[in-house]
Amino acid sequence: MTSDAAETALFDLSRRVAVMAILNRTPDSFYDRGATFALDSAVAAGLAAIEDGADIVDVGGVKFAPGPPVPADEEIARVVPVIRELAPRVAVSVDTFHPEVARAAIEAGATVINDTTGLHDPAMADVVAAGGATIVIAHSRAAPRTQFPLPRYDDVGREVADFLTERRQVALAYGVPPDRIVLDPGHDLNKNTLQSLELTRRLGELTGLGAPVLVALSNKDFIGETLGRGPDDRVAGSIAAALYCVLQGARIVRTHNVRPTVDAMRMVEAILGWREPAYLLHNMRPEGND
Repeated sequence: MTSDAAETALFDLSRRVAVMAILNRTPDSFYDRGATFALDSAVAAGLAAIEDGADIVDVGGVKFAPGPPVPADEEIARVVPVIRELAPRVAVSVDTFHPEVARAAIEAGATVINDTTGLHDPAMADVVAAGGATIVIAHSRAAPRTQFPLPRYDDVGREVADFLTERRQVALAYGVPPDRIVLDPGHDLNKNTLQSLELTRRLGELTGLGAPVLVALSNKDFIGETLGRGPDDRVAGSIAAALYCVLQGARIVRTHNVRPTVDAMRMVEAILGWREPAYLLHNMRPEGND
């Protein structure tokens, strides 16, 4: 396990793992299939995630997968009302690659912009810097919402590290402070299952790049293909992969399944001596209680 997580303006992550809940306000998510597309459903899901212990709620108005473009004004209309409801209660992230959506999200109260296209448009860094937000920079190779068939890497770990290092420098050059940059290796984003497994195995190579590492591997295809499980039966595999990443230095875990993920992270924190148990009773009384 790496010795120290990099500093972040979000939380003190030196002895803590933050859990980011996924909230898709989209009609076509691979996981929830539009269950939280309606505004009332989206807000209710966000409040439930907070109740279950989420540190951050990540609101998305457009899925990453290839598909027809969604106009920025429509994406803004999807995410901004949710941000306004949740921002007084929890740190809100917005999953977008449009600088204009990021600007509207920050104005509505979002404090994190999650760019799964890795600053494909460098203007995003300018918006984040001006708004005082934190940027999550994910590794991906395709232009937004386009196909990238048969991805090939000579050395996936090194190439992802080089990409994230270069993109972090872009963010810094645009004025984003170093403590407001988070890196994401982009499991399954333009990668096949073997490549995502190798990235997981070598995650420790990414946790020394000067920024906290977020892992977004919840219920993804590399979990399903590894275990032979469908999208609704990948929770155990997702948590196992997340714990492996945390023990290599990851400090933010993005998940659909908040409560079991929070319990897993709090348990590993206690094992590492970062957190006290919620209470002490077992064998703590003179008469014993085995």
